[in-house]
Amino acid sequence: MQSADPRPELALSALTELAESKLRTRWSRTSSLLSTMCHYALVPSGKLFRPILLLESACAVGGSAEMVLPAAVGAECGHVASLIHDDIIDGDELRRGRRSVHSRFGVGNAIVAGDALIFDLFAGLAECRWTGVPDSRVAAALEAVARCGLDLCRGQSMEEELCRGLRFDLDGYLTMISLKTAAFFQGACESGAILAGGTPEQVEALSRYALALGTAFQIQDDILGYTGEADTMGKENTSDSRNGRLTLPVLLAYRAGGHPERRLLRQALTGEENLGHRHEQILDVLDRTGALESAAKMAWTYAENSGSALVKLPPSPSRDRLAFFAELAIDRDR
Repeated sequence: MQSADPRPELALSALTELAESKLRTRWSRTSSLLSTMCHYALVPSGKLFRPILLLESACAVGGSAEMVLPAAVGAECGHVASLIHDDIIDGDELRRGRRSVHSRFGVGNAIVAGDALIFDLFAGLAECRWTGVPDSRVAAALEAVARCGLDLCRGQSMEEELCRGLRFDLDGYLTMISLKTAAFFQGACESGAILAGGTPEQVEALSRYALALGTAFQIQDDILGYTGEADTMGKENTSDSRNGRLTLPVLLAYRAGGHPERRLLRQALTGEENLGHRHEQILDVLDRTGALESAAKMAWTYAENSGSALVKLPPSPSRDRLAFFAELAIDRDR
């Protein structure tokens, strides 16, 4: 039996460097507009959560990082594609501390760049045939990732329905984020385990881990939308207020508040007043109802549940790092 990894952050750092190095060569900067846009979107990279999850999931079931590295880089391409499209939908001008792709290159070009990166997600999976992964595993991983990608689209559409109808539906919100955010975590973990030859039970365990982890991650994102600093996050911290987004803190505040708080939330989310003023009004209600603290407790609960799912995996440093990763998902400021 392997002992617990005493310094999981060191190994995670090494995997991050491995993925980042591969990512920099995936879309090198050339005279092509498409390559320039994709390179701009990918480099410098973000937190690389999804590639690392894929790599660690593969290692946790007995595979190697090198064998699934193309798929891990593809996972980041798919994630960044969703960010490009999200920024267009939300009208966000900043991403990772600089102009978003559509702000820099135009909406039409940004849509094409996002589409290209989605296709590159599947190209990365297919490339694993040349690293020793059997075709049958590649096909199964493609199926898992495609299913999770469709879930992401369903979640995005569901969020639009909830916000447009101003439906303060907590259960609907939790379903929505399990599709929109957690599904991409699920796709990374499932495909990593499938490519590495994990058993059905191990794939299922990592799937449950990823769904709980992704939910915790999104809740933390919701909290940062009201507590984070724009300079630290690298994007506008008023986006949720501007888009009238029904995030978990808002839903919990609506549930805990009385008629005055509920009326104020509705007005702030749909009003035409100054954005900064509306954002401050929402913050005031969140503070009065203790909604941010309640949301943080829910995030920790989901993070703990994700760790519990890992007991089905054999003890290993990778399993330890996946458990540590659950803490990182919510112990962050961007």
